[in-house]
Amino acid sequence: MADHTFLEGNGESLIALLHMSHTAHIPSHRKPRRGASKLALRAGVAGGVLSTLAVAGASGPATAAEPVTETIELPTLSIDLSTQVAQSADATQQAADRYELLAEQDAAAAKAAKQAKKDLAEAKRKAEAKKKAEAERKAAEERASRSSARTVLAASSDVAAPASGSVATVISFLKAQVGDAYVMGATGPNAWDCSSLVQAAFRQVGVDLPRVSQDQSTVGTEVSLSNLQVGDILYWGSKGSAYHTGVYIGNGQYLDAANPSKGVVIQDLSGYPATGAVRVL
Repeated sequence: MADHTFLEGNGESLIALLHMSHTAHIPSHRKPRRGASKLALRAGVAGGVLSTLAVAGASGPATAAEPVTETIELPTLSIDLSTQVAQSADATQQAADRYELLAEQDAAAAKAAKQAKKDLAEAKRKAEAKKKAEAERKAAEERASRSSARTVLAASSDVAAPASGSVATVISFLKAQVGDAYVMGATGPNAWDCSSLVQAAFRQVGVDLPRVSQDQSTVGTEVSLSNLQVGDILYWGSKGSAYHTGVYIGNGQYLDAANPSKGVVIQDLSGYPATGAVRVL
C-alpha cells in the first residue's frame, strides 16, 4: 500500500528520470553549462551598459532643462585706461555744453536781429513823420508870410515915387535896364545879375553898396514890409545870408534882374514875397 502510494505520487518524477537517462547520451539534447566566470563577465558588461544608459538618460534631460552657466572674468581696467575713459567723458560733456552754448547764442542773435529790424522800422517811421510835420510847418509859415506880404502890399500900394530927388534917379535908371539879360557875375551895361544891378542903380546918386546880396541885406536901416517906401532894397533869404535882392518901385511892385529866363523885369511882390527890406535913402 505504501509502495503503491509512492509510485502513484512519484510516477511522473520517475518517468521524467527515466527519460533523462534514456536521452542523456544524445549530444544535441544537452544544453551546455555556462561557466560562472562568463556569466559574471556578461553580467558586468550588461551592468556597465545599463549604468551608462542610465547615466546618459539621467543627464540628458537635466542638460536640456538647465543651461550651463559659465563665469567670465572681465579684465581689470588699468589706471591709464580709466583716465582715458574719464577724459573722453569730459570731452563729450564739454562738446555738448559748447553746442548748447552755440545754440543759445544763435537764438539770442536771431532775437537781437529781429528786434533791431523792428527798431529800425520804428525809427524810420518816426523820421518820416517828423519830416512830414516839418514840411507842413514850413508850408504853413510860407502861407502866413505870403498872406502878410499881401496885406502889406495892399496897405502900401498907394505910395507913389517922389517926383524928384535921389530916389527918382535910382528908379529911372532901373527902369531903363528893363529887358537886359541876366548873367551871373555880369555888371552891365547890357547884362546884370541881381546885386550888380542894385549896386549900379544906387551908384547913380553916390551910394556905394556892397557887391553881393548877402552884404546888401545888412546895409542901411531895417524896415518893416508893412512900411515900405519906393527905393527900399528888398532881399530874399536870411539877413546877412540873402540869396537875391531887388528894389521896391511902388504899387506893390519891384524891379530886379530875376533869372536867365526873365532877365531884368518888373514883378508883383504878391507872386514872390520878400523876406525883408533895408532903406539907404
